[in-house]
Amino acid sequence: MSRTEGWPDAPERLPSPVVDNHCHMDMPLRDGTTMDVDETLDRAAAVNVTRIVQVGCDLPGARWAVETALAYDSVVAAVALHPNEAPRLAEQGGLDAALAEIDQLAASGSHVRAVGETGLDYFRTGPEGREVQQHSFRQHIQMAKRHDKTLVIHDRDAHDDVLAILDDEGMPERTVMHCFSGGEELARACAERGAYLSFAGTVTFKNAENLREALRVAPLDRILVETDAPFLTPTPHRGSPNASFLIPLTVRFMAGIAGKTVEELCVNIDAT
Repeated sequence: MSRTEGWPDAPERLPSPVVDNHCHMDMPLRDGTTMDVDETLDRAAAVNVTRIVQVGCDLPGARWAVETALAYDSVVAAVALHPNEAPRLAEQGGLDAALAEIDQLAASGSHVRAVGETGLDYFRTGPEGREVQQHSFRQHIQMAKRHDKTLVIHDRDAHDDVLAILDDEGMPERTVMHCFSGGEELARACAERGAYLSFAGTVTFKNAENLREALRVAPLDRILVETDAPFLTPTPHRGSPNASFLIPLTVRFMAGIAGKTVEELCVNIDAT
């Protein structure tokens, strides 16, 4: 079911175009509704968010991302098994087959730009699932390198192991830390490895000073912005549904923290 009421009003248009680096247009809200894709793209374009990276986190989501990217020029796809999906599939005996299909989708064309979101999540999956998560993460890293795709990493409460596996496997040419969740130390460690840091609406949250410290030390040419919509709506609309047209709120906040003009930050985000 699709609807458009309930979302906040559109913020002021950005002076230069930017990309929403991570979005889930297929994921419904708690009441089962979503914003129509055409409406999502039109509202985003109206505020100068001109491209959306649609991220699949399981097989149905990955298939949907690829189909949507084929249908819309302003959408590109990222495909993977979310780290919390891997243990569930392994328990059912379907992990190897699912990884093989993700590999095929990743190789299916230029409309698929990334392998992700993959990585490690030690918050929702306990110690019993970590070995499977790590195996799946390694397989996705290899896919990204094999198909020359950007690697998109989900890292929740697993910073040390994420970096250790990346060091062990070798970094793909382009690696994005999705919804960056660390502080200054992790930001420096990721930047030293050549990774991009993608900031979501969480950077605007009152209790997220660690993210703002990370943003202050992040190299300007390694900064990206995302919604992770329909989640993580930026202040002042935290708790409301999120969508790509709200990116300007996060960009303007980030510019103030980074000590740049909004246009400077937009240009650098768009150039990466």
